[in-house]
Amino acid sequence: MDQKEFARRRKQLMRMMGPDAIAILPTNPEQPRNRDVDYPFRPDSDFYYLTGFAEPEAVMVLAPGREHGEYLLFCRDRDPTMETWHGRRAGPEGAVEKFGADDAFPIQDINEILPGLLESRERVFYTMGSAPEFDHRLISWVNRIRRQSRAGKHAPDEFISLEHFVHDMRLYKSRAEIRVMRQAANISARAHKRAMQLCRPGMMEYELEAEFLHEFRRAGGEPAYPSIVGGGENACILHYTENNAPLKDGDILLIDAGTEHEYYASDITRSFPVNGRFSKAQRAIYQLVLDAQLAAIEEVYPGNTWNAPHDAAVKVITRGLVKLGLLKGRTPTLVRERAYHRFYMHRTGHWLGMDVHDVGDYKVGDEWRVLEPGMVLTVEPGLYIPAGSKGVARKWWNIGIRIEDDVLVTRDGYDVLSKNLPKEIDAIEALMAR
Repeated sequence: MDQKEFARRRKQLMRMMGPDAIAILPTNPEQPRNRDVDYPFRPDSDFYYLTGFAEPEAVMVLAPGREHGEYLLFCRDRDPTMETWHGRRAGPEGAVEKFGADDAFPIQDINEILPGLLESRERVFYTMGSAPEFDHRLISWVNRIRRQSRAGKHAPDEFISLEHFVHDMRLYKSRAEIRVMRQAANISARAHKRAMQLCRPGMMEYELEAEFLHEFRRAGGEPAYPSIVGGGENACILHYTENNAPLKDGDILLIDAGTEHEYYASDITRSFPVNGRFSKAQRAIYQLVLDAQLAAIEEVYPGNTWNAPHDAAVKVITRGLVKLGLLKGRTPTLVRERAYHRFYMHRTGHWLGMDVHDVGDYKVGDEWRVLEPGMVLTVEPGLYIPAGSKGVARKWWNIGIRIEDDVLVTRDGYDVLSKNLPKEIDAIEALMAR
């Protein structure tokens, strides 16, 4: 993404902060996987959103109105030996030349420099609790200034949660972000198509998981979350990630998998028969979930509320379960009593962006948030009927269906970013028959 995009975000945040304020944001620390091996590093999403800087051991500082530069970055110094072992570093010079910092300093100098930046600032924008070790350091710097009050030093009086402002910014996607998210959805769609075409009875779940990794890495991405590849009874486990069972003829396979592309996630789910043909019972449940999803997507438009798609899906699913004989009673009463919850126990979506379950409030006060252009959400109703379900005919057992797409709120409605992936029954069967 162009550095101008990150600069625009910083300027927008500083306008909201106002003068006499300072924002401080550290990135994630590296995390050990086992013994002397770390997990691949990924920067904190808020940090990367404002900086585009992907190295560990870094801290961003924004100081509106500062004479010698408003955007400062503390980062690791260049070190030929460490770079030989672990890879290239930008260093303070690179932070200025390549990442748009007005000024940059070695991270080891932060104890000497940052307290001076805090002096005479009235407000500190910082999120307490996200980085406990850094919390203690910041408090110690502020207390150091307070102890020098007789020497004319002035410590900040007000601490404000930075994430409240940044998360609201992240909720509204720019054209550049939408372009990247559309690319992520298209990469994931190719992977899902590949899995449908290669799926055969007798394969292992992890063999299809490997096909997703192939497509993601081939496009320069990686999994946005652990892929869910569950056949038969495993399709009825919402967050199943073992992916180590054989795929059986006659079972439904549920795959929930998406790539992270340029730090933006996609999140797509498709459910299809292992042998390429839906049984009569599978077809009935699948069509019901698809009808619920289509009804929910139609509720995605500016001015409608966040909860409207969920309400629409619940009504369609409850009415359909009554028609199929899986629930008994009047639909309005069953909806009010949440009788559907036995088979549909999750909500219909979540925000999507740099994080799979992206940031942003779902309610403002006591009211559901109003949808606005630029917001991106998933729409993902499902039905899950494990074997042995009391009072449920055997023909419905081990049918787990979820259909999930990534949906952008536009000025006049919606745009399904993942529309290149088939979800109609005939289209799925035709694709699997090739």
